[in-house]
Amino acid sequence: MITRFRPARSKPAAQRGAAIISALLVVALSAILVSGMLWREQVQIRRIENQRLLAQAQWVSRGALDWTRLILRSEGDTSAGITYLGGVWGVPIARTRLSDFLGQIGEVRAQEGGATYISGSIEDAQAKFNLRNLVSTAVPGALTLNAQQIQSFQRLLQLLGINGQLAKNTALQLRAGLRQSATRFQTAANPATVDPTQPQGGATGGGNYTDQPGLEDADENAPVAPLQMTGVDSLLDVPGFTPEMIARLRPFVTVLPTTTPVNMNTAPAEVVAAVVPGMNLSNAQAFVARRETVFFHNVGDVQLALRGAGVQQLVFDPNQLDVNTSYFLIHGRVEHERAEVDRTTLVYRDALTHTTRIVWGRDQL
Repeated sequence: MITRFRPARSKPAAQRGAAIISALLVVALSAILVSGMLWREQVQIRRIENQRLLAQAQWVSRGALDWTRLILRSEGDTSAGITYLGGVWGVPIARTRLSDFLGQIGEVRAQEGGATYISGSIEDAQAKFNLRNLVSTAVPGALTLNAQQIQSFQRLLQLLGINGQLAKNTALQLRAGLRQSATRFQTAANPATVDPTQPQGGATGGGNYTDQPGLEDADENAPVAPLQMTGVDSLLDVPGFTPEMIARLRPFVTVLPTTTPVNMNTAPAEVVAAVVPGMNLSNAQAFVARRETVFFHNVGDVQLALRGAGVQQLVFDPNQLDVNTSYFLIHGRVEHERAEVDRTTLVYRDALTHTTRIVWGRDQL
């Protein structure tokens, strides 16, 4: 038997093979690192672009808000003391290209807004029932429940098929939250006024300030400190309310910083039936139908229209009804390429000077 021996591979050839494999590994690793760096750089560039587009959309939204405030002030100058649905402020703006607006005023850079769309509307906040009215300040420094307003809210709940007993629970929750607010004694005549003689600290109104909130402060306060109501969704903190109830209440209820009368020129039939004792929903609907032909110039016109709608005995506080509005909700939406800004802003208009100021602004997520 003849045995053949394969000649051993030369050492230089083996080294060349190992070098090729090492080179391939280095190239692959370098490609992975470079692609990762490029990907991170692309993500960073995209993030910066999104931030730029969002900032531009926010500036457009601010400009649209200033334009809306100008409309409210102009409307107040031309129709002093009266706010009705037929005003310019009541016309919503459909989704419109920004360049169309800029072109109408002769802006030379109008085409730069070709990829930007705006839409929005103005809502009379005093057309709804203001939950802040449930608590009044009959005596300076004291928060008391307003029985008449609680009854009005109870009637509104019953009209919407909700348990009317929740009205008093809502008033108690509202008062408990206001006791911790630094603006709890504001009035509609002076929304920015705070009584300096009233203690501001603690859940019970005491002056127990602390450098360790939640530790020392909790020992002297009530065990549960309810939050102040800032919107309709705050009703979920009141035992008995459900999200379905909140959805039914949302078109008819609001929470404003101060107590306000209901604007009878803009209030829906459900709110009218709730704030006027002895008025049913059918009479309120007849009242609203009559209002569509001619708006009211003063509370006297409102009283005559209520009698014409079937209300024989008018027993209500005339200070709770009005034909003018100071609080408006501005709903605006801006679409700027990939960025979108959907914002709701509460604006206060002074009844005498007609100047406006922003109370708060909230972005819709």
